Parts: sequence; C-alpha cells; structure tokens
Amino acid sequence: MDHVAGQEPLCQYLRMHADTDDDRLEPDSPYVDIAVEVFGMLADATRVRIVLALRHGELPVGDLARAVDKSPTAVSQHLAKLRLARMVVTRQEGTRVYYRLADDHPARLVVNAILQAEHAVDAVPRHHEVDGGATGVDGAEDAR
Repeated sequence: MDHVAGQEPLCQYLRMHADTDDDRLEPDSPYVDIAVEVFGMLADATRVRIVLALRHGELPVGDLARAVDKSPTAVSQHLAKLRLARMVVTRQEGTRVYYRLADDHPARLVVNAILQAEHAVDAVPRHHEVDGGATGVDGAEDAR
C-alpha cells in the first residue's frame, strides 16, 4: 500500500487507534468476561511477582523461585496456570525449561496495577513526581 502524503498508512492507523472506537471495548463486549478471568489470574501476589521477574527476559523455575522467594514447586504450579492463560510460554534447553512472557500485555497490566496502587498509598505517587519528567515504574514516560 502506497503512503499518501498527509495520510497515515492503514497499519499505523490501526495500531495507533487500537484502543479507541472499538466494539471490543464497549460495556457489552463478549471480551469483558474473559478480561475478568485475566484479572483473576493476576489476582495473586506470587503470579504478579513472576510476571515482574519475567519482564526482563526468560528464566528457569529455580531462578524464578529465588526471585519471588517461593519454592520451585509453588512457582511451577503458578507457571502452569499462567501457561494455561497463555501469559507465559516455555523453551526447553536440554533438561532445563525456560519461561518467558508470551507478549508484553501481562507486564503492562501489572505495571499499570502497581501505578494505580501507588495512588492508594502515596499522597503524590512516585510516577507523578516532577523531577525532570514523570516516569513510570519501568522508566517509560507516564501518560498520567
């Protein structure tokens, strides 16, 4: 598709407007119930910690267990649930299994939940502090 001066290419337009004017985001959307299931999957501190640990790349169960201060068995059970929800995927190397986030959506949900939690705890949330620009938990510009 040719790019016409002054007009956005269709794929760029669709990406830029993915969260606006979309029937998936209406109150009667069939995705609402599935979104509730996603929130339920993330309504566990260990799973939130696992997602945060995996934001920086893949890890084997032992490393994840140390990162979230839980037993490898407990972490494996949480990882199984996250796999069923298609939030994490695996890669096997010999006898080791490495886990990583399937995409950036779980991390974005968790980061946004933490930013919202800051509002419940702090008079001025850290991501709203002005010190040369407000930034989010992961260092990205905060849209406020």
